[in-house]
Amino acid sequence: MIQFYAPDIESTLTLPESDSAHAVRVLRMKPGDPLVVVDGKGNRFNCILESDHSKRAAVSIESVEHIAPFWQAPITVAVAPTKHLDRMEWMLEKLTEQGIDRFVPLLCRYSERKEIKTERLEKIVVSAMKQSLKTVLPIVEPMTRLSEFIRNDKSEQRFIAYCDPSIPRKFLVDEYEPGRSVSILIGPEGDFSKEEIKEALDAGYVPVSLGEARLRTESAALAGVTAFHVLNQLKKKE
Repeated sequence: MIQFYAPDIESTLTLPESDSAHAVRVLRMKPGDPLVVVDGKGNRFNCILESDHSKRAAVSIESVEHIAPFWQAPITVAVAPTKHLDRMEWMLEKLTEQGIDRFVPLLCRYSERKEIKTERLEKIVVSAMKQSLKTVLPIVEPMTRLSEFIRNDKSEQRFIAYCDPSIPRKFLVDEYEPGRSVSILIGPEGDFSKEEIKEALDAGYVPVSLGEARLRTESAALAGVTAFHVLNQLKKKE
């Protein structure tokens, strides 16, 4: 199944230019052909193509179904962007495929990348949402200072993963409780500073390890989210 993305499909009955071009020029769809559209808010629309305009393809809606995320509670991943942008883009694509609700690029003391363009990241998230057949589009926040994120984080469970062996950690799989909202902090390639770790711990974050191996930033983020989903699945089987 191919999904198209149109956030205002109910009011406009029109695909955005990029999706119109994909439907008409790439897939060579014609009026009368069925297609599936999602709005990023949890709704999947079964539609019929009414006009094959390559920039403003019009549709009619036959039916709509609301599809909630398959995980039980919101997942927020806050990560210090990697030096090489392609690695970060790959990470965000895979996080979206796995299933998250919110992605926050963190500005930390040892961050090698100080700025980031959210427009590019938002396009990656849209593509990954469509490819993985999800209906909810993760929120991509602008670059946020670690202190600001910690101050405003309202998740029921809050974790910080780091490499420093001198500050005790617990295994994430032993601490996470399925069914409650969660956030996880992943530091830059140079790790969080001791002061940043202390700030998070003082704010109530649980210090966790993601296993015995030392992981790259993007691998650590994926390992954390994978653990959340596996533990949620095990909980459902009980």
